[in-house]
Amino acid sequence: MAGIDGSEDAGVYKLNDETALIFTLDFFTPIVDSPYHFGKIAAANSLSDVYAMCGKPLLALNILCMPSNLSPVAIENILKGGLEKIREAGAYLLGGHSIQDREPKYGLAVLGIAKPEDIKRNNSAKAGDILYLTKPLGVGVLTTALKKKKIKEEDLMEVIEEMEKLNKLSSQLALKFKASALTDVTGFGLIGHLSEMLNDGIGIVLSFKKIPFYNRTLEMAKDYNFPGGCYSNQKFYEKYLKLEANLKDEEVLALFSPETSGGLLVALPQDKKEDFEREAERIGQKVYEIGRFFEGEGIVLEE
Repeated sequence: MAGIDGSEDAGVYKLNDETALIFTLDFFTPIVDSPYHFGKIAAANSLSDVYAMCGKPLLALNILCMPSNLSPVAIENILKGGLEKIREAGAYLLGGHSIQDREPKYGLAVLGIAKPEDIKRNNSAKAGDILYLTKPLGVGVLTTALKKKKIKEEDLMEVIEEMEKLNKLSSQLALKFKASALTDVTGFGLIGHLSEMLNDGIGIVLSFKKIPFYNRTLEMAKDYNFPGGCYSNQKFYEKYLKLEANLKDEEVLALFSPETSGGLLVALPQDKKEDFEREAERIGQKVYEIGRFFEGEGIVLEE
C-alpha cells in the first residue's frame, strides 16, 4: 500500500481486509547531553512514523551504536529511556542489535498495524482543507545553540518534554475526525514535509504569524544558529516556496530547519474544524491552525 514512492513516513503492506502492517525505522546521534532523555526522544521519534500513518505501534527493535569509551551506565540509560516510550505506546520490545561506532546512535525499527481503510497518506489533502500542526518548531535551532553553548540544557526542558511526547493523541484525533492527509515534521523541516503534502493542482497557503515556535527559537535564529541540514533543506525545497510576506531571512530559514520528534501535520476538512478543536482541548492535545489547502501550486508563505 505504501513503499518508496511518495516519500511516505513508513512502508505499508496489506495483510488482509482487516489488517495492514506498517514498518519503519529511524535512529540518530544525540541532540541532548542526557543519555536518558536522548533515549526517550529517539524512541518517540521512531514511533512517530507509525502514528503519521494513523497506525498503532506493535513491536520494536533497538538499533544502537556505541563508542568503546561510552560507559555502561550511559548505555543503560539510553535503553531505559527508549523502553519507557515503547511501553507508553503500548508496544513490545523484542530485542535489537548493537555495533561499535565512533559516536552514539540510537533508534528503533517499529512494526505497527492499522485497518487498511484507516491508513493516511501524506499527499491526499483536498482544496479547502485546514492545515494543523501539533507541536511547535525550533528543535534544530535550539539544539544547535546548545552545542555552541549559547544556551544551557536546562533552558530547553519545555522542548525536551515536547520531543519526548508521543504523537499518539494527535494521530487518534486525525483518525477520529477523518483527516484527509497526515505526515510528521522531522529532518526535512516544515517546508520540506509540507512539500510532500502537495498534490496535482493542490497547493498550500501558510501563515507565518500562526506558526508556533518554541521560546527563544527566533532569538537564536537571529544569530544563525542553524544546523547544516537546514541549508541542505533550503537548497532542495525552496523551489516549492512562494514568498508573499515581508519576513527576515532568518525567519524564513527557520522553516527549513530540521526538527526532531516534531508534531503531525494534519489536513482536516473544514466542516470538522470546531469539533476537532473542541476535542483536542478536551483531551489536552495542542493543535495550531497554520494554513489551508487551495486549488493551485506550491507553498505560498504569507504574513
